[in-house]
Amino acid sequence: MALARFLHQSTLHRCHLRPFQKLLFAAQRLLFSSGSSSSAPPSRRSPPPPPHEFLKPCEFLGSWKPASDPREAEARLDRLRKDYSKQVAQLRKEYVHEMEILRAEKQRKDEAKREAIRLANEQRKAAKSAAAETLAAQRKAFQEEFRQTLLKERAEKLESWRKKEQLREEKKTEKKDLLRQQSSMWISEENLDKRILEAIVDTTPL
Repeated sequence: MALARFLHQSTLHRCHLRPFQKLLFAAQRLLFSSGSSSSAPPSRRSPPPPPHEFLKPCEFLGSWKPASDPREAEARLDRLRKDYSKQVAQLRKEYVHEMEILRAEKQRKDEAKREAIRLANEQRKAAKSAAAETLAAQRKAFQEEFRQTLLKERAEKLESWRKKEQLREEKKTEKKDLLRQQSSMWISEENLDKRILEAIVDTTPL
């Protein structure tokens, strides 16, 4: 009877746990599939970093061994201190040397940068000066061309005025000559009666 009750309880317990086990199994599968998809190798990988170079282990760590004699222990401790001081001094020298190298490199870079800036400024000034000279030459050429044009127009106007004046003088001279020729045939008042009488008598056309 007790065995039957135990089997019945275990069967009920399995029936109640079966949906939970299914849900847990589905969650594990989903997690595994998402992890595998996320951990898929990318199409382009970056190169692996170079291996890190570790420093050598310190010789002082674990180097002390207790001595039976206090004097020997003190002497050993004194030697360790001196060795440590020597190593610290050596490290300081190396550090100072590295700092000097870095300072020299920084100074070289700063000088190169200043030189590049100076050359750029000189090139910019040279280009600006060349542009100014070109503009000044163009302005001078334009002014000279304008001056020559004005001189040419002035000379043409002066020549035209001279021709007009010469033509006017020629016309005036021709008019005077014509008037002189006509005036040579004129009869003065003193000889007017005499010429009329002669014309009547001689019937000569005047």
